[in-house]
Amino acid sequence: MTNEVRLLRFLAQDMTQAELGKRVGLTRQTIAAIEQGRYSPSLDVAFRIAHLFGKRVDEVFHWQPGGDQGMETASSDAG
Repeated sequence: MTNEVRLLRFLAQDMTQAELGKRVGLTRQTIAAIEQGRYSPSLDVAFRIAHLFGKRVDEVFHWQPGGDQGMETASSDAG
């Protein structure tokens, strides 16, 4: 799964990974892993991230068949 999270953070006045994580209930490390494509967010987390940036989920996350093999799934891990 590819995503636009890093770009959207940049466009949101250089929001840090830590700031985004705090706002959606994840650690900075998990946000970094999502941006790098090492983790796929849970559906709930994907919706929270998209909503925060005023986007639809499919505008932020781009699923590719067979592209998630061997990936971890990120759900809320802060809080």
